This record gives sequence, C-alpha cells and structure tokens, in this order.
Amino acid sequence: MTRPFDHEALWIKAKLFLNRAMDDDSRSFDEQALWAALALELLAKAALARVSPLLIAEPNEEGTNLLIASGLVKGDARFTSVRAKTLMARCHKAFKPFDQAEAMKIINGRNEYLHSSGAGFMAIPPHSWWPRYWAQAAILVTALDRDIEELVGSDREPTVTAHLEQNAKNLEQRTEALIERAKQRRQQWLDGTLPAKVAAEWKTGQYLSATMSHSETVACPACESAGLLEGDEVVNVEINYPPSGGYGLDEEYDSHYLDDVSVTLTIGADYFSCAGCQLVLNSYDLITQAGLDTEFDVDGDVDEYVGQEPEYGND
Repeated sequence: MTRPFDHEALWIKAKLFLNRAMDDDSRSFDEQALWAALALELLAKAALARVSPLLIAEPNEEGTNLLIASGLVKGDARFTSVRAKTLMARCHKAFKPFDQAEAMKIINGRNEYLHSSGAGFMAIPPHSWWPRYWAQAAILVTALDRDIEELVGSDREPTVTAHLEQNAKNLEQRTEALIERAKQRRQQWLDGTLPAKVAAEWKTGQYLSATMSHSETVACPACESAGLLEGDEVVNVEINYPPSGGYGLDEEYDSHYLDDVSVTLTIGADYFSCAGCQLVLNSYDLITQAGLDTEFDVDGDVDEYVGQEPEYGND
C-alpha cells in the first residue's frame, strides 16, 4: 500500500490531475482550473514531503499523524495533512520565489467554485489565469528537481512554456510601469503640478512601510532616494566570536566576552517602499525584477542567539 505522504505518489497524482486540466477539448475552463488547482496543492505536498513528510502532517493531540509521517506507526492509522493555506505558507518560505498570495488566489478560487455560489475561477479570464498558475506550479516542479516535460509530457510542454513566457513579460511590464509612474509622480511633486487628489494621498515613509520585523535603507530604483527594503524571514544566522585569548582571569573573560560577540542576520526581502516617489514593490518577484537585492543583513540580538538553550514548544 502506498504511503499517503509519499512524494512520488503525490507527484504522480498531480500529473494525473494536470492531464485532466489540460484536456481542453472536452472540459470547460472552470473544470480545467479546478483540476489544476487540485494539482497545485498536490505539488506543494510533494515538494515539502520530499524534504520531510513531517512538513505536511497535521499535528494532533495524540501525535498520530506525526508518528505516521516519521515512520514510527504502521498499519491502518489515518494520516491527515495540513490545510492548503499552511502548505502554501511553508512553500513560500522554503521555495523562493514561490508566492503564497498568488497561490492562495488559486486555492480560494477552488474553494469558492466548490463551496459557494460565487464565480470562482471565472473572475479571471483564462489567458490571464494560466500564466499566473504556471508561474507558481513551475517553482514547485523545480523544488522537486523535475522539469515541466516530466509533468505534462513533451507534447504539452510548449503550451506551458508559452504561459511562463507571458507571465515573465507581464511581470517585466508591471515592474517597468510601477517605476516609470513613480518617476513621473516625483517630477510632478517637485514641479508642483501633481493633482490635488494625488497630492493629498502622498504618504510619508512611516505609512508606506509594511512594518515588517527587519529593514534596510537602499537606493530607490526609480528616483535613487533612500527607500526601505523590508522582510520578516531570517534565512541565515551568523555568530561572530572574538578570537580566543586576550583576557586575564576567567572572571574578567566572562564579564567582557559577550561584549565582543556579534550576530549577523540575513533577511529575505519581501517589500520595498520609497517616500521620495511613493514607489511600492510588494512582492519578491517585483523586487527581483527591479534589480534590488533579495536579501540583506542586519545586526541580531546577541542575547537571543548566544548562550541560550533552545526553546521547545508543544505543537
């Protein structure tokens, strides 16, 4: 019997669902999108389970799911995976530049289609929906060390490639439009020709900021003013210890040792804003396309990372 968290089995099932999704001769767009959305969730599960089945196991009080995922429990025990929202959040952190917000639009469309009277997938036309879909699915395929041909077959690969190229062009055009509009807006501001309504909406850096945990000042790609690059995710911690020796008594060494230790945190950038021209780039993809760094370093709290016992939660 195939294990429910086996990444190969999840990959094969995703292939089956995408085969149905791309069968456009006999299916309407909403049915195609439904199968594709289900496949996206399976790809997310496969990519995470390939790293560790524990990443897709739903924790419960008895710990049964975690025990099954770890291989400690066999037999007929039922395995339950985490919700789609949790899957997408974990993929967002693990597989850059996977975009949780974009993925959840697809998942929410599926939920609306299945569980409500809403339009579901029909809110976005197919020629716009598919490039956005494949932009996220392709990242998960890469995370699985596979390629698009393995997923959809050689005969359908050109269709997917065309969607991906269209999405890249849209991203490039959107980034260019945002930057050019910021340049224009700043010039109007300097010339005093900015429409009153737009001028009234002009925000200071405090209100443009996403108030994320960490930030760094960088040059704005539109106006070269000091903008703010922000992020929450710590992708690396580097602890810099002083060279050994140089102290006399142990007492003196202990009292001054931490004064010479420093911590450097590498932060993943997810948001940029500039008060000088009001440019906002609110995704990893836009930041990358604009040529900004996708990571930056900040000083960490020595007390938090040095000499502390790890904390263990109950979840």
